[in-house]
Amino acid sequence: MACYNIMAVLVNHRSKNASDVQETLTKHGCNIKMRLGLHEAENVCSEEGLIILQLSDEKEAKVLEKELNEIPGVNAKTIELCSD
Repeated sequence: MACYNIMAVLVNHRSKNASDVQETLTKHGCNIKMRLGLHEAENVCSEEGLIILQLSDEKEAKVLEKELNEIPGVNAKTIELCSD
């Protein structure tokens, strides 16, 4: 049975919080299999962004989620999806 740990990270006030978020993600970089960043970029760069992560270890994902949620303006949630 294959399981996937997926985390969504909503970052408010990107210009203020980006360095703290990046530092935390770098600290846990060996657990990140995939990273996708999304934000509005038409006429002006949005101050809100969404990061999608695929993580390799469930236990480490919980630690990362806790650390990200300690950053003001950041909301992280993890789900585990498993095949039958």
